[in-house]
Amino acid sequence: MSRTVIRGGTVITAADELLADVLIDGEQVVALTAPGSSLAESFSADTVLDATGRYVIPGGVDAHTHMEMPFGGTYASDTFETGTRAAAWGGTTTIIDFPIQTVGRSLREGLDAWHAKADGNCAIDYGFHMILSDVTESSLKEMESLVDEGITSFKLFMAYPGVFYSDDGRILRAMQKAGDIGGLVMIHAENGIAIDVLVEQALARGQTDPRYHGDVRHALLEAEATHRAIQLARVAGAPLYVVHLSASEALAEIANARELGVNAFAETCPQYLFLSTDDLARPGFEGAKYVCSTPLRPAEHQAALWRGLRNDDLSVVSTDHCPFCFKGQKDLGLGDFSKIPNGLPGVETRMDLLHQAVVDGHIGRRRWIELACATPARMFGMYPKKGTIAPGSDADVVIYDPTARQTVSAETHHMAVDYSPYEGKVTTGKAETVLSRGRVIVSGGEYLGSAGHGRFVPRSTCQYLR
Repeated sequence: MSRTVIRGGTVITAADELLADVLIDGEQVVALTAPGSSLAESFSADTVLDATGRYVIPGGVDAHTHMEMPFGGTYASDTFETGTRAAAWGGTTTIIDFPIQTVGRSLREGLDAWHAKADGNCAIDYGFHMILSDVTESSLKEMESLVDEGITSFKLFMAYPGVFYSDDGRILRAMQKAGDIGGLVMIHAENGIAIDVLVEQALARGQTDPRYHGDVRHALLEAEATHRAIQLARVAGAPLYVVHLSASEALAEIANARELGVNAFAETCPQYLFLSTDDLARPGFEGAKYVCSTPLRPAEHQAALWRGLRNDDLSVVSTDHCPFCFKGQKDLGLGDFSKIPNGLPGVETRMDLLHQAVVDGHIGRRRWIELACATPARMFGMYPKKGTIAPGSDADVVIYDPTARQTVSAETHHMAVDYSPYEGKVTTGKAETVLSRGRVIVSGGEYLGSAGHGRFVPRSTCQYLR
């Protein structure tokens, strides 16, 4: 096993900022020491990396991705190989993806299918949540065995009737089981039954363009579903994690619950912080590039989301990375916005967009690392193995240039999708060198990793429960 020292950088974790050398033995960090200390000087390293003038940060943990996900008659365009390679380019070294239970089938069958997709193909480490599409006595029993295997979180949908939708009774049963076994229920909180009525009415009026996707998925229907999910979780005595929160009204529901001491958590995503309904309304069919659910909101919602990130009513920034090409996939919805595959690419751009938020004064540097690395690792039972730089942690480390300027473009990104929702946006900051478990996988503009390096990471339970 090789030994590496990273010298001269400013180490930034959720807790600290300090000038330190990072000593790595094999796949683990073994010490942080003052630059030039006797320990650093005596450490016999095979590789010395100079981080002078750079940040040394933990590899990002993206707790919400959908590689190869089937949706709307097609599949997300990134495979586990292409998607994890793109993540590495952007400074993310761990993802958590979502195996899907098919209605009428077991959780095990869905989980095995995702293991087969990921095993031997990932450039970085990965874990799994489990999507429950069919809550039965059998699937509730299976939840217990999955927790024992390190899959400790379960996602249910209040949206997409006829596909993923679960009614309140099924959600309550899943929450009760999760509460009993230490699991965490993740909820896609939108009132899908009401949304389907609004979709039908909009199409009947001839409102077929992508912009109407945002109108029918009304912010109040996100807030209503969020409120309902919170109350169900309180009745069940179980924790709740709301995914991809986008609306200020939904955030108010989370904030109120947390004020009451409820174990209610929520994430948002970069698209809700940097994009808006103005993008959905782009001329022609261009708005299809921005169709995702929950949908983009009017720009005035962004201030509330940034405030929620600062005061910890929003705990995590994930991507909901679920890319579909504009040509050949998004255009399935030409003439009917309801047939546009829902999802945006983002696994490669998250760390840089959040660093831009530091540059712009929305959040501080340690909060950047907290939102993108430490909290998702703690939330989903990976900390301190992931999400920090400390003795004993995995050597998932990024040497980050905080002054590098780059222009986001589909021509230069590494995701397997033919557009970028942030095309032309100039950001400051870039991952310069990326290590995954002590191995340099990106350096100097070159990819040095390989499919199969990434390993499945069994997870413990949420580390935030009160």
